Parts: sequence; structure tokens; C-alpha cells
Amino acid sequence: MTDGGDHRFPCAQCGASLRFRPGQQRLVCDWCGHEQDIAPTRAGLTEIPLAQGLDLDAAAPVLDAVRELACPQCGARVMADATHHASACPFCATPVVSDAGVSRRIAPQAVLPFALTEDQARAAMKAWLGGLWFAPSRLAAYARKDRRLTGVYSPFWTFDADTVTTYRGQRGDAYYVTVTVTQTVNGRPQPVSRQERRIRWTPVTGRVARQFDDLPVAASTALPQRFADGMQPWDLDALTGFDPGFLSGFEAELYTIPLADAHQVARDRMARVIRQDVQRDIGGAEQRIAHVDSRHANEGFKHVLLPLWMAAYRYNGHSYRMVVNGRTGKVMGDRPWSVWKISAAVAAALVALAAILYLTQ
Repeated sequence: MTDGGDHRFPCAQCGASLRFRPGQQRLVCDWCGHEQDIAPTRAGLTEIPLAQGLDLDAAAPVLDAVRELACPQCGARVMADATHHASACPFCATPVVSDAGVSRRIAPQAVLPFALTEDQARAAMKAWLGGLWFAPSRLAAYARKDRRLTGVYSPFWTFDADTVTTYRGQRGDAYYVTVTVTQTVNGRPQPVSRQERRIRWTPVTGRVARQFDDLPVAASTALPQRFADGMQPWDLDALTGFDPGFLSGFEAELYTIPLADAHQVARDRMARVIRQDVQRDIGGAEQRIAHVDSRHANEGFKHVLLPLWMAAYRYNGHSYRMVVNGRTGKVMGDRPWSVWKISAAVAAALVALAAILYLTQ
């Protein structure tokens, strides 16, 4: 990656810009059809020690100078090349995106290339829209017009760690006892036997180990957390070393969540998984966990770019977005509700109910 973020690749035949073709490791010229392969590489797939990443400063060799465009509405930061002039934010459809100058950031180490073409992503989005109830007609018209989707590489941090956890708690084993109670049957009290579940608690201590590999955490707040989490799972085994050729023809968002903040999110997620491990290790019908002590070793991280097809639009003064996983075709989105359609449905239901009551009477 060069200073200024210039990722243009001129065609050797005609000089036009080459574009990465999703699903293939190659660049293609839309003007003359010339193709150029991108050689896959394993470089950059090795985690950087976490302590080194947390101590990085502007002079560190892993940092890169990048020119960025900033959205004043959602705060998205998009990587720009020397000729890039964005007219709208791909995340919220805000029409004005300003040049925020050059910043120094940890360079991407790996990328998960797009596997779905724009047409395939649009087909997935249309199917999702077709299943929405009470959506405004304008939303359906949006899909029918085949509006262009924006391919965006979204930044993520991934974390590795080897953990060992000691715990203290109680194991609850269930057993049943027969109890006799008095119930009134036909106006007369009668003894009735029934089984009651009881728990016998036993103090326990133990140790569990868990290895975390490539735990993804969103590195930007432009994409809501529910979307960032909802796009999972990612086939991170298909990550390849970063090559700017994969960005040709696509947007690339810059991270806005610092490594330290994302690491805390990762630690919290690891803690929840470890707690489940402890519960399984305790066993029994129920578990009580009094104390856990987790030690993390061999912690590492990577800065990776993951592919999303996005459609952002404005409706009644509000921004809405639809997101398609560029690898699997999974779709999530915001959706407005049509007040008129809901009112019409309620009115029709009331009329039908009134007709039924009239006929029954």
C-alpha cells in the first residue's frame, strides 16, 4: 500500500483501470477484457504479538499512511485512492463525504476476497426484500430498479489466545423424593403422592483450557454491531495475504475502533465461552460458579478486511441500509414500516371480525 492509498491498476493492453473479479483471483479490464492474475500469498497471515500492537506509535513500520474520506453523519472512514471522489456514504447514504486528509494506521495484513458478484448479491437482497411484510411500496420499487450496490471491505480485528482457567463452584445433582400431600377430591380431603425434584450441592474445583483462533471483532462503528455480528460466520480459513489488487473497484473502510478497545471486547467474548466450558466441566444437572481465574498467553492479532455488499437509501428523512455477506449471501437490513399498509390490514381485520360476529348472531 502506497502513501495516499493509490490502488489503481492500469491495464497493460489499453491503460484503463483493472477491477477485481469476485470469486476469482484476478483483475479484469472492463474496456478490453484483458485479465491479470493476483498471486495468493500467505504473507501477513501470521498474528502480530498483541503487546507489540498495543504499543504501536506513528513511527512503527507496520503503520501505513492512508488518505481517507469521512462521513459527517455516521462517522465512517473510507480509504481513498488518488482519484477517488465519493458522492455518498455507502453506510448511511449521506450525500456529502469530505476529505479528511492523511492518517497513519495499522495496515491490513489479510483480506477475505469477494466471492459473490454484484448481481448475485442483488438477487439475495431482492429475495430478502420479497419476504418483508408491510414494507413501503417505495422499498419494493428500490429493488426493482436494480440500483447499484457498493462493494465495501469492512475492517475487523481478529484475536488469538491460549487460555487456562481455574475455577471454584458447586455441582448440583438432581434426585427425586416422594412426598404426600392432601388434596380435596369430590369435596373430601385425600392423600396424594407425587415426585419432587431436589438438588444436592457438592463443592468442586477444576481447570479448563481453551484456545481461541481468529476471534473476529468489528473495527468500525459505521456498521451497527448487530450487523457486524449478524454477518457471521466468516470462512476465515480462506483469508489471503493483503494485496491492494483485491481493493480495485471496491471501497475499503478504515478502522475507527482502536485495537485496545477491540481487545477488551474480545476478552469479554472469551470470558463467556470460558464460562460455558466451566459449566460443562462441572457437570451435573445445575452449576454454581463462585470464582474463575483465566490466564491468557500467546495473544496475537491481525487487521483484516471482510467483504460486504451494501445498499443505503433514505426514506422519510431517515437512513436505512441493507448488507449482504460478500462470501455467503446472508442478508440483513434496516426496514421501514408502511403505516398505510398496517392501517389497511387492521381495518380489513376489523371488518372481517365484524362480519363474523354479525353472521354468528
